[in-house]
Amino acid sequence: MHQKNTIIVLLVSLSSLLANGQLDYNYYSSCPNLPMIVRYGVWAAMKNDTRIAASLLRLHFHDCFVNGCDGSVLLDDTKTLKGEKKAGPNRNSVRGFDVIDNIKADVERACPSTVSCVDILTLAARESVFLSGGPNWPVALGRRDGLTANLKAANENLPTPFEPLANITAKFAAVGLDLRDVVALSGAHTIGLAQCFTFKNRLFNFKGTGQPDPNLDSSLASSLKTSCPNVDKSNTNLNSLDMLTTYQFDNAYYKNLVNNGGLLESDQALMGDPQSAAIVNDYSMYPYLFYNDFSASMVKLGNIGVIMGQNGQIRRKCSQVNL
Repeated sequence: MHQKNTIIVLLVSLSSLLANGQLDYNYYSSCPNLPMIVRYGVWAAMKNDTRIAASLLRLHFHDCFVNGCDGSVLLDDTKTLKGEKKAGPNRNSVRGFDVIDNIKADVERACPSTVSCVDILTLAARESVFLSGGPNWPVALGRRDGLTANLKAANENLPTPFEPLANITAKFAAVGLDLRDVVALSGAHTIGLAQCFTFKNRLFNFKGTGQPDPNLDSSLASSLKTSCPNVDKSNTNLNSLDMLTTYQFDNAYYKNLVNNGGLLESDQALMGDPQSAAIVNDYSMYPYLFYNDFSASMVKLGNIGVIMGQNGQIRRKCSQVNL
């Protein structure tokens, strides 16, 4: 029943957006090959880089959480603009800019000065999930690219792996997302890798105790200590967020959490709250429930603070504002 209700909510929310003239499935009717150009671009990138699907999904998330989905995360620094790429949560971490640039170049050849970079990023995030074996969902289009970036907001608004669940939930609430969205979107960690520094404290000195995190499976902790020894030079070593199916978009992430196998402290924290734990348990048992809720949450994410109409612009290059 919940799966059916979720689909209805998704369709109703999309219908209301279209009725209000905000976004439109046929916005780029003059560029009919756009979806296939983006899909091919993501597919080609995944052939060369197994991590890129997770990276593109994360790039979209980090864009939308700062001033809304406006492509601000794609902007390079200039003399007059401080971009978001060097913010704490992004520095030496977010990636996939070259993939978006390559797709943009292909789109420009097919449909010059027509499609925004932020719409390309939104579509690329959907394709990253779908091509990894996850769900597909309709993406309404018509977002415009922003004219600026917000380094301060990127430092303050993006959730980090070190925060308690209450802080993360508050950051989601600030952009109109609720607890179910927190749990569903956290499921993006079913694909991809994380650097050791994002969880090493759980292995050696959890909350200053000098001991491992008691909420981390002991056998997993032992395994992680091999790839993340307690020395600084291991900080950037990479480990799977989901050890079972690293590159397959499925519900194994939630099965891991149920068994104390969440890699990040912020992931495992979902089991420490009765409400979020109940959702985790549901997703661990019913993959299609997770798929439906994840799709609905991605639609909500993709509609945060969008710029439309005559506001913003269609950037010719995603890394810079048109002069």
